[in-house]
Amino acid sequence: MRLAFLGTPDFAVSALAAIVAAGHEVACVYSQPPAPRGRGHELKPSPVHAFADSHDIAVRTPVSMRDPAEIAAFAALNLDAAVVVAFGQILPAAILDAPRLGSFNVHGSLLPRWRGAAPIQRAIMAGDKVTGVQVMRMTEGLDEGPVLATATLRIDALETAATLHDRMAAAGADLIVRTLADIEAGRAVETPQPDSGVTYAKKLRPQHARLDWTKPGPGLDAKIRGMSPSPGAWFEIPTDKGPMRVKALLSTFEDQTGTPAVTLDDRLLVATGEGAVRLLRVQREGRGPQDAEVFLRGTPVPSGTRLS
Repeated sequence: MRLAFLGTPDFAVSALAAIVAAGHEVACVYSQPPAPRGRGHELKPSPVHAFADSHDIAVRTPVSMRDPAEIAAFAALNLDAAVVVAFGQILPAAILDAPRLGSFNVHGSLLPRWRGAAPIQRAIMAGDKVTGVQVMRMTEGLDEGPVLATATLRIDALETAATLHDRMAAAGADLIVRTLADIEAGRAVETPQPDSGVTYAKKLRPQHARLDWTKPGPGLDAKIRGMSPSPGAWFEIPTDKGPMRVKALLSTFEDQTGTPAVTLDDRLLVATGEGAVRLLRVQREGRGPQDAEVFLRGTPVPSGTRLS
């Protein structure tokens, strides 16, 4: 089919690559405008933009898809369908309805649970045991369209947003290719989302990333893994030079008790309001990620240390 692909981050690259490999004609790729990246804050294209450039696919980076000129240019592509994966803009009906067969989105949850911007992270943070990837027909409502295909994934005990992201990206790439084949053949079945069970995955904000050790341990463990690697749940270790800010990137819950925020051994087992959290991977500010045992060689944290 003749398609447009709208996407921006790494998560979307897998789907675009699979669509290209399946032999579809990608008439144009839409992505967010180049943004400052890296230490030099140099303007660089998004991962989807870079992939499209490397495959000689035309790219447009509009600030707004509501611009009448962009709507006209999109309609002029004479598309069979559009595929949207983490594009980063709310699309108007004039865009969604322009392709002959409609516009379809790859979404990282089992809808209607976790509609919105951060479904992967929110599923882990909520302690969900199962999630998935779905392809839905796009409507003007936020992730409210009927579902055409589903791939279910378990959330493991040591799952982080990063590991689940990668598994979902691969599953979503396979799912969209199979769904496009069904759409083209006229055998795709669309199932309306149920009215019950709706939740929203609000965007994660850095100001909400600090760990409160008085909270129950299972929730803190889920928060650490759901925010890993970004924005990164964090805490502070006391040092002679003042508090040291540290991100917690991987953890597990343990059934131990003690005073919240106080370490129960010298291997980063931290008491919480309920049980304890074992920190397995951390990142000191300005440094790279480290396994806890490596971190502790340079920064010992004795039993009885009060974190903040």
